[in-house]
Amino acid sequence: MSIRDWPASLRPREKLLSEGAQALTDAELLAIFLRTGIPGLDAVGLSQALLARFGTLAKLMKADKDEFCQGQGLGPAKFVQLQAVMEMARRHLWSELVNSASLTSPSDTRQFLLAKIRDLEHEEFACIWLDNQHQVLAFETLFTGTIDSAAVYPREVIKKALKHNAAAVIVAHNHPSGIAEPSQADQLLTEKLKNALFSIDVRLLDHMVVGQGVVVSFAERGIL
Repeated sequence: MSIRDWPASLRPREKLLSEGAQALTDAELLAIFLRTGIPGLDAVGLSQALLARFGTLAKLMKADKDEFCQGQGLGPAKFVQLQAVMEMARRHLWSELVNSASLTSPSDTRQFLLAKIRDLEHEEFACIWLDNQHQVLAFETLFTGTIDSAAVYPREVIKKALKHNAAAVIVAHNHPSGIAEPSQADQLLTEKLKNALFSIDVRLLDHMVVGQGVVVSFAERGIL
């Protein structure tokens, strides 16, 4: 039976329009993205097969081009389309940050950081530079490392702070393992950065560690 023959309440597009995107399953959301199925499988059936192959929607979305295109019904055009959708989402979240009156709580940056650095296969250390009203000046990746570490140099962080004429900063890095729990090294680095930035009158507001769907805030933990 074709999806067109399903009751309207079960069709992914109609369900989204009536109940909102949050009401859809991963397979239903993916089916809307795919638009069509393949011989023997409608779009929802194909989506279910793809999720079974990749394991999760997140793993499918962060697959590289070669791995992605090995999936049934997928190809370079779909890969390009998905990358464009993901980049639009990241730019929307960044625009929300930039246009907000100010960043006053750790939760304001979580969604952006998850979209920006959660799915990287290597570790990156980044800064969100802020003015004295805590309005966003810039986002900047300062250091790129390996699968389990990235060397961070406080002197370089200070140089960038002066370049942006920042009054405050939120630093962040991802854990490619997906486990967001800060390490002892993370805590030592945070203390070094806090002291170094204090010497030039820049406040370190937070250090966020990004895992798989989880962001741990040093400020919320009371360890900053």
